[in-house]
Amino acid sequence: MLIKLLRAHLGPYKKPILLLVLLQFLQTCATLYLPTLNADIIDNGVVKGDTGYILEFGGIMIAVSIAQVACNVGAVYHGSRTASALGRDVRAAVFDRVQSFSAREVGRFGAPSLITRTTNDVQQIQMLVLMTFTLMVSAPIMCVGGIVLALGQDVPLSSVLLAVVPVLGIAVGLIVKRMRPLFRTMQERVDTVNRVLREQITGNRVIRAFVRDGYETKRFGVANDELTDVSLSTGRLMALMFPTVMTVVNVSSIAVVWFGAHRIDSGGMEIGALTAFLAYLMQIVMSVMMATFMFMMVPRAEVCAERIQEVLETESSVVPPVAPVRELRAHGHLEIRGADFRYPGAEEPVLRSVDLVARPGETTAIIGSTGSGKSTLLGLVPRLFDVTDGQVLVDGTDVRTLDPELLARTVSLVPQKPYLFSGTVASNLRYGNPDATDEELWHALEVAQAKEFVEALEHGLEAPIAQGGTNVSGGQRQRLAIARTLVRQPEIYLFDDSFSALDYATDAALRAALTRETAGATVVIVAQRVSTIRDADRILVLDEGRVVGRGTHHELMDGNETYREIVLSQLTEAEAA
Repeated sequence: MLIKLLRAHLGPYKKPILLLVLLQFLQTCATLYLPTLNADIIDNGVVKGDTGYILEFGGIMIAVSIAQVACNVGAVYHGSRTASALGRDVRAAVFDRVQSFSAREVGRFGAPSLITRTTNDVQQIQMLVLMTFTLMVSAPIMCVGGIVLALGQDVPLSSVLLAVVPVLGIAVGLIVKRMRPLFRTMQERVDTVNRVLREQITGNRVIRAFVRDGYETKRFGVANDELTDVSLSTGRLMALMFPTVMTVVNVSSIAVVWFGAHRIDSGGMEIGALTAFLAYLMQIVMSVMMATFMFMMVPRAEVCAERIQEVLETESSVVPPVAPVRELRAHGHLEIRGADFRYPGAEEPVLRSVDLVARPGETTAIIGSTGSGKSTLLGLVPRLFDVTDGQVLVDGTDVRTLDPELLARTVSLVPQKPYLFSGTVASNLRYGNPDATDEELWHALEVAQAKEFVEALEHGLEAPIAQGGTNVSGGQRQRLAIARTLVRQPEIYLFDDSFSALDYATDAALRAALTRETAGATVVIVAQRVSTIRDADRILVLDEGRVVGRGTHHELMDGNETYREIVLSQLTEAEAA
């Protein structure tokens, strides 16, 4: 998965990568050349007392060192830019894919996991690529070059390398093999910590209301301890890596000095050659250590790549049409025919053979007990998810064939839990219509019964709104969400229990103003409050995903027991009549 992900996203950066490899090759060659120059200075300059030779080759060493530094700086510069660009592209790809997901796919992964995959997981891939470009590219060149040049210094002494390299490879391989499953567990536990923390921040008021601070502290502590435990296990293995490598390095250095001393004593090699051989041995081992450092990162990056690729390869259940319809004949006619909907893996469908017709100039209401499928039914119209059977038609055209932009202009949904974005009142109202004037914004606020409280804010339309609208009350948040929809002026309005946080007086005033404002549009209202929907032109009663009644309030009161039970649970017989 890691190779597949990198191949897909590093393609546009072939030229910088080739330049980077060339610079790394040149700087590694310069690094490998320095011990040979040093050996020549010792054997031909220091031993013979030739100062001119020392100065001449010393100057060459300085020039080679400057070239090495310049190439290294260039390689790190291009490596950093390419790795950062890769991180940007992968994050953008994950973000674009998540934006195409329906509510079904988002629910399958969960928001905390998607956040972790877009941030932490991508960061791990980016760090691996950066380390690869700055360390790993030069490591094999240095290892092979060091072995060749060490053989050039003394072939018999090079037999030490035959023992050093395999021992290092086996030791590193065994450690890395144990680290990979730990890294997968670590990423999953990062998801858990993220989820628990998000719940505690979002549900802070509930926690305070039920005085569950201690319980939530303990719950976070458990999640944190689980992450700490697996991190410690991984850290212990990582801590074992470097002592293992350094032990092999030091033992091999002792062996080289021991056998090299005998070679010098017998006249088989020069002192400078032994010095160069030790330098090459250190370079070979350093290259193995660089590879070791990379091997420590690779298992975690592989796990992260699998998690990212899982998101990128998940197809949305809401598929854009191949040949989208870009124009509608009629205006605002909504029909649902035999709609079924079942969540993946669910034993029972949420909706079963639901039929609904909503016409322009009329208000259609949907009521039912909790869990009867009301919100799911509304979500089918703007394609938050698609029907598993049946059709949803807007102006006689299946919504699955409509251009997404056309559908968004035609249908607007005020969700059960309205969300406001960080910014200002004006920026939130203009979310659906960026070109709306201030006059249009104030008019929408007036209809939504929100003008009074917005005027009372210090900066009016420019008053700040916190993320999620947490600095305004639930009722104010609902009214701002309704005003945002009114600014868009769609042909079909969908209100999913959007008046639940309003008092009765505000609810009545808002519905009266909406009736005038949406006189020529199609309005569909989902509500639990009978007073909100009793004056609707048509009421649909849902029970366990089925339509069990339809008609006006009085017709249903006379002939539908389910609706009658709902009404009488809220109103007296006289009030209902």
